[in-house]
Amino acid sequence: MSEQTPYEKLGVGENASFEEIQAAKNRLTQEYSNDVKTVEDIEAAYDSIIMERLKLRQEGRIKVPDRIRFAERQRETPPSPPSLSLDNSPPWLQQFIDTPSSNDILWPTGIFLVLALITGFSNGDSSSISVLLALGVFANIYFLNRKENKFGRALLITLAGLFIGIALGWGISQLLQGANLPGEISQSVIGIAIFFIFWLSSSFLR
Repeated sequence: MSEQTPYEKLGVGENASFEEIQAAKNRLTQEYSNDVKTVEDIEAAYDSIIMERLKLRQEGRIKVPDRIRFAERQRETPPSPPSLSLDNSPPWLQQFIDTPSSNDILWPTGIFLVLALITGFSNGDSSSISVLLALGVFANIYFLNRKENKFGRALLITLAGLFIGIALGWGISQLLQGANLPGEISQSVIGIAIFFIFWLSSSFLR
């Protein structure tokens, strides 16, 4: 087979379609599956034909279907996991819900986690918690505003998150009253709840 052209190695004519070329390669590969050297020659002939036709396509002389051009790559590429889609959700919900990438979540997670940890170890110091909450408010506004560049909406969502966090934290602290927690600890619980709501809003709202 060494003196044969790539087309002759595959047993097809030079005017053969891509489907015919690929079918011939698959048939010969199965036929000579026990002969590694022959299979390598068949693969090399197929690759040579594909490269030649791609070159002709770049020159505008023939048209190569994309599904043939990328056939090998498609077989080697593992299927990607389905992504979260909001296409079927109501329009009003699509205006507020965001589907962030891992990078979009990384910064809010790090910042609000640090603020929550510091709040938890502040022993209920009101002045320290107030400063941390102010930082959290500015951070939440910043993360929301950079998505849609709508400061007013970012401010309203942040204020709503603040009140929801206060209500959530107060409810949790009431549930923990049986543990005889001091009032200072309740303030820390409220602060942590607020940062949790801020993280949710900055990551998954727009």
